[in-house]
Amino acid sequence: MPHETLWEIAKAEVEKRGINGSEGDGAEIAEKSVFFIGSKNGVIDEPPKPTLALEYTYGRRAKGHNTPKDIAHFWELGGGTSLLDLISIPITSDTLRTFSLVLVLDLSKPNDLWPTMENLLQATKSHVDKVIMKLGKTNAKAVSEMRQKIWNNMQKDHPDRELIDPFPVPLVIIGSKYDVFQDFESEKRKVICKTLRFVAHYYGASLMFTSKSEALLLKIRGVINQLAFGIDKSKSICVDQNKPLFITAGLDSFGQIGSPPVPENDIGKLHAHSPMELWKKVYEKLFPPKSINMLKDIKDPARDPQYAESEVDEMRIQKDQELEQYKRSSSKSWKQIELDS
Repeated sequence: MPHETLWEIAKAEVEKRGINGSEGDGAEIAEKSVFFIGSKNGVIDEPPKPTLALEYTYGRRAKGHNTPKDIAHFWELGGGTSLLDLISIPITSDTLRTFSLVLVLDLSKPNDLWPTMENLLQATKSHVDKVIMKLGKTNAKAVSEMRQKIWNNMQKDHPDRELIDPFPVPLVIIGSKYDVFQDFESEKRKVICKTLRFVAHYYGASLMFTSKSEALLLKIRGVINQLAFGIDKSKSICVDQNKPLFITAGLDSFGQIGSPPVPENDIGKLHAHSPMELWKKVYEKLFPPKSINMLKDIKDPARDPQYAESEVDEMRIQKDQELEQYKRSSSKSWKQIELDS
C-alpha cells in the first residue's frame, strides 16, 4: 500500500488537491492547522517509518474557479510522549482559532494507551489554555467564538451537556492497528472501546478506529479533509465493539456508553475523585502501565533510538566518555586541593 501512516495520508490528500496554482483576487483565504500527536510508531501499517522531531507540510485547495485556495498546515510530533516541549511550536495565538488536534493511539499496545493519551492531552491542553489566556487579553471576542464553536458540536438538548468538559480545540482520537486489536479477547476489546468512548465523549471529541483496510482509510481521509478544508462532517456512527468504532463528536452519550466495566461491588473500592479518574482506575486494573521508566520523557532527542545516526552516535559516545573522564579528573584535583589545604 503506497500510503501507510496517517501523516502520509494527510500529505497525499493535500498533494491530490494541488500545491500549486494561480489565485484570484478579492476573496478571503481560509487557513487551518491540523496537528498529529500520539503513540510512538502508532502507524496504520508496518513497518513504521521514522518521523522527525516535528514535521511540517502544507496544502491548498481551490474553492472555485479563479478564487484563492484555502490553505491547510499539517504538523506531526514525533517520539510519542518524549518531545512534549515541541507542542508549543505549532500552537500559537495566530493558529489557535483554526486549529485541530488528532491524537493517534496504538490499539495493539493497550498497556501504553492510557499513559500516552493522558500525557499528550494534558500537555497539549496546558499549552492551549495558556495561549487562550494570552489571546483573551487582546481579543476576547475570538476566544468566545472559539468556545462557542466547540459547544456547537453538541445539540442544545443533549442530556450530557452539563456533564462534559470539551477540549479547548477540536479533537479527533484515532485508534490505529485495528487489524491487531480485533483479535483481542472480547472482554479486553470491551474495556478499551468503552473507555475510549467515555474519554472522547467527555472531551467532545470524535473517535474512530482504523487499520490498513482501504475502506477504513477512506473514512480517515474524509475526516482529515473535514479538519483541513471544512468538508462536510460525516454523520455516520458505529458503536459496536465487534466493528471499527466511528463516532463523530456529539453523537455519543454516557447513557449509551454505560458504567465502567467492573463488577458493581468493586466500584466502591475504587477511590476516585472524578469520573475520568474512575475510568482510569478501571482501565489500568486490566491494563497496568508497563513500567515507570517507559513513561519518562526522553528530554534529549540525541539519545532517542528513532533518530539514530551511527557516525554521529559514535562521536557522541566518545565525547561523553571524554566528559566523564574530565569530571573524574576534576573531582580528584579538587579532593587533592582540599587535602593540601
